[in-house]
Amino acid sequence: MSATLREKALRLLAQREHSRAELARKLSDEGEQDEIAALLTRFEECGLLSDSRFAGQFVSSRAGRFGTRKLQYELKQRGVADADAAGALAAIGEDDATRARAVWARKFDALPADAKSWAKQARFLQSRGFSADSIRKVLRQHPEQDE
Repeated sequence: MSATLREKALRLLAQREHSRAELARKLSDEGEQDEIAALLTRFEECGLLSDSRFAGQFVSSRAGRFGTRKLQYELKQRGVADADAAGALAAIGEDDATRARAVWARKFDALPADAKSWAKQARFLQSRGFSADSIRKVLRQHPEQDE
């Protein structure tokens, strides 16, 4: 195992958590795939690399700004297994509609007055990864109707 490969991997992990797939991609220029896979397996055995820990930190750092759908998509893009992603998303603690309402309140100061402003606000929340059901709950004229 190359010392420079190990040093670069440790340097990257010292900066922030990485998923196994991310780290493998970043190390691909430094060595052979077999060598990288062996190093990453060793790091997982030692507890230096963990997809579930990465997913938990990733979700907790972004849950206040994005919806569940966007978080799931980004975790999948980073090579996190569905089980690890589901565990991290379950640990958020508040539902999508509550988070969507908080994101909406930071951006807009009033409920939409007409169809055009409703569509604009709905598109904003949709771009943040919130579900249609959550968006309807947030943009409803009488929020006390929520279950």
